[in-house]
Amino acid sequence: MIDFIIAFFVLIGSFLMLLASIGLNRMPDLLTRMHATTKAGALGVGLLVIAFSIVFWADTAVVVRAIAVVLFVILTAPIAAHILARASYFVGVCVWEGTVKDAIKEQYDMDTHHLASKSGKASKRPE
Repeated sequence: MIDFIIAFFVLIGSFLMLLASIGLNRMPDLLTRMHATTKAGALGVGLLVIAFSIVFWADTAVVVRAIAVVLFVILTAPIAAHILARASYFVGVCVWEGTVKDAIKEQYDMDTHHLASKSGKASKRPE
């Protein structure tokens, strides 16, 4: 029975990693590519590491490390993708022409590189 659980986690994790790689190749711009790879990739890696920890269930050091890896990947991958996507937008990477809503466009001044808040005040770095 354990072998079926491990096989399930490995197959679903591998499938999600395959979807992430297909999304990386098929999506039209950086933002959608990052979305596909972050969501499916983080969950796929998490499921593969969970399967790995089930295989080595008797060794608690391996299981604790596997849990740490899963938490690290699931917590850091979306944050890193958000920071990279925001930085790419601010340096002028073009978005796909089929993008429906650009939430930052009305608030970001490309000349001064200031991002205004919803209240209209420009946000500046604290000095």
